[in-house]
Amino acid sequence: MYKFGSTLLLAAGLTLAPLAQAMAADKADIAVLIPGKHNDNGFMQAAYRGYEKIKAELDVNASYVSNISATSDPVLLTDAMRKLAKEGPDMIIAHGGQCNGPAQTVSQEFPDIKFVVIQGHVQGPNLSSYVVRQEDSAWLAGALAGLTTESNVVGHISGAWPTPGLIGRAAFYDGVKHVNPDAQFLTWFTGDLDNTAINGEAAAAEIAKGADVIYTMLNAGRQGVIDEIKSHDGKVRHIGNVSDWTQVDPTFVGSAVADASVAILNAAQDFTKGEWQPNQITEIGLGQGDVVKLTLADDVSPEVKEKLDELAKQLINGEITMKTTFDGQEFNPASGEFVDQSFKETLKNKS
Repeated sequence: MYKFGSTLLLAAGLTLAPLAQAMAADKADIAVLIPGKHNDNGFMQAAYRGYEKIKAELDVNASYVSNISATSDPVLLTDAMRKLAKEGPDMIIAHGGQCNGPAQTVSQEFPDIKFVVIQGHVQGPNLSSYVVRQEDSAWLAGALAGLTTESNVVGHISGAWPTPGLIGRAAFYDGVKHVNPDAQFLTWFTGDLDNTAINGEAAAAEIAKGADVIYTMLNAGRQGVIDEIKSHDGKVRHIGNVSDWTQVDPTFVGSAVADASVAILNAAQDFTKGEWQPNQITEIGLGQGDVVKLTLADDVSPEVKEKLDELAKQLINGEITMKTTFDGQEFNPASGEFVDQSFKETLKNKS
């Protein structure tokens, strides 16, 4: 069939390539910028799933770039976004709150391109944000940790610290304290979402300090924590994020699901329908479908499940107002001491 079509086109004095280019030119061009590894089994892979959904469900030319910076370096992200904008897509969807600053800068340089930041909190004349409220499921993850810890020490490990990561950490802490005010909290940002070694070392230090439940907000670096937790013969449990990690490994007692791929598809759909608006922050939260939720391992007790269901309802109807800032100290795994949060700036300067 294709050979026959080619013959007709050639007889008419045309070639396939220009025709294909002309047909492609009629479609909108949407580019997805993924700061980290697109196959990290975490937050960045959710972006790739969003790209795949765009390719499968929308009649557009979709592309993506990935693996720009594991440490979310703002200079590298800005340069990558600017390079992408020079290619002239109709819309750039940048994944992660670490893209807030770069999007504010580059969107002003390219006013004819529409920009979206997923998990962002920025807006402008050609810029908007789409947010999956990961803090909702993170708060419930904190409640799960507070209800199931036996040592009364709960840990948290993340890599980079853009605003959504800080909000998620604060929500988790607030959930812990809501159900267990006496629990001790160990929290640390390693500076790298993908490095298995340093994240595994952070987990080892928190476990040595007594943590028996650890919540991770990581990408490929989560595997280091999984391996460390497995070495403790079931005495330490893990809580994941973004996707349902209880289906991946039995060390997970729960997972704070927040499927950002849906936000990516929603942004692209709004654009193709002519419904996309600048100067807006669009949110999807708990109780709005299956996008944001807490999943539980089969061995979680019926009493804990019932309590978490009750807390979820209270969050949805506004009976609980979560705190989204954390002013406490952080636990430095290298020294075993608690330090002020300003210590993160030292890490940033070294990365």
